[in-house]
Amino acid sequence: MRTKWTSNDIPALTGRTAIVTGANAGLGYQISEQLARNGAHVIMACRDERKGEIAIRQLYDKLGGVKTELVPLDLADLSSIHKFASLVSERHSAIDLLVNNAGVMATPPRKTADGFELQIGTNHLGHFALTGLLLPQLAAAGPARIVTLSSIAHRIGRINFKDLQHERSYNAELVYGQSKLANLLFAFELQRRIDEAGLNMLSVAAHPGIAATNLFNVGPQMSGSRMQTLLYGWITRYIAQPEQMGALPALYAATSPDVKAGRYYGPDRFGIKGFPGEASASIAARNRDNAQRLWNISEQLTKVIYPFVKKAVT
Repeated sequence: MRTKWTSNDIPALTGRTAIVTGANAGLGYQISEQLARNGAHVIMACRDERKGEIAIRQLYDKLGGVKTELVPLDLADLSSIHKFASLVSERHSAIDLLVNNAGVMATPPRKTADGFELQIGTNHLGHFALTGLLLPQLAAAGPARIVTLSSIAHRIGRINFKDLQHERSYNAELVYGQSKLANLLFAFELQRRIDEAGLNMLSVAAHPGIAATNLFNVGPQMSGSRMQTLLYGWITRYIAQPEQMGALPALYAATSPDVKAGRYYGPDRFGIKGFPGEASASIAARNRDNAQRLWNISEQLTKVIYPFVKKAVT
């Protein structure tokens, strides 16, 4: 891989259909813009339709006749996920790329529409359900890719199987770390199951390092914490890299021909900022037993069973 891969290295994507969750702002918008700029038809999955419409208008104003469509999606609501998957499958027989980007960070204790803790419910369980429901369309595309966004915060995460929803105790940052560790366990386990089923598909993970996105504003706004606001403001001002740079690892994972199945990509400067490179995952993220256990629990909670058909043994 070249040491300084940029969005200029994205290959032509004409004829490809991509889904980006959380596409109206931050990393999601940057990813959507670059995919559309290079010819992909981008399905922008947004919780807030008004913000999604504004984002699409911005893309048209900037790029001209790009191919985009807005489909509402609230990852904190399984009924919305089912509706989204149904609409997409009606309109598109094949999906070439799914970027599981949307998320929340360090929020106060909240529940999703289905009663899940908000962070693991949105960041992991929502994307788990979405990917499973879209698996037939991804399989139909041939060499499809699923890119799941994690974080360097996965290193502080532990999967608390005895209290996955953190009803007994709650620490916003540690719960966020759990959700990001869950993203990695999911991405790696998905590739193992893809291989077992003999599907022509890649599951990879990426992280943005520390990027100055609106994600840093959500938790403080919800909790009203002045200290959290000041801390996150200092981080975004003095440490974080621009969101355009933060989007590069996900774009690399989504488009580069050099990407390997089941790998993890992030910024090359201490995992904090820089150009895309292969990232290291924690030992906990590589725990196959925990990955399988989390997968089984996720199927039980979401009631989404992946339609894998194992390849015949000859």
